[in-house]
Amino acid sequence: MSFINNNINNKSTMETRSQTKYQNTALYEVNIDFDEAIEAWRSNKKSIGNGNYKYICSSLKKNGEKCGVKCTNGEMYCKIHYKKFSKSKI
Repeated sequence: MSFINNNINNKSTMETRSQTKYQNTALYEVNIDFDEAIEAWRSNKKSIGNGNYKYICSSLKKNGEKCGVKCTNGEMYCKIHYKKFSKSKI
């Protein structure tokens, strides 16, 4: 009976494969520059308030500035530039 009580009191813990394999090792280093990331994400969007954004045309005008007009649904250009680029690709 004392043998059984000793085994119950001296339980050893068992580690799973995932605990032993990755115990104190990082899989990869994460180094994200969030200021640069948000600037890149906002580069083709215009804020319309309350945390909402709308896509703007990413085509360049003759003077080198972005067009900035609202995009057509599901496209990356406004109506004018969409017609221009769709005809040139045919």
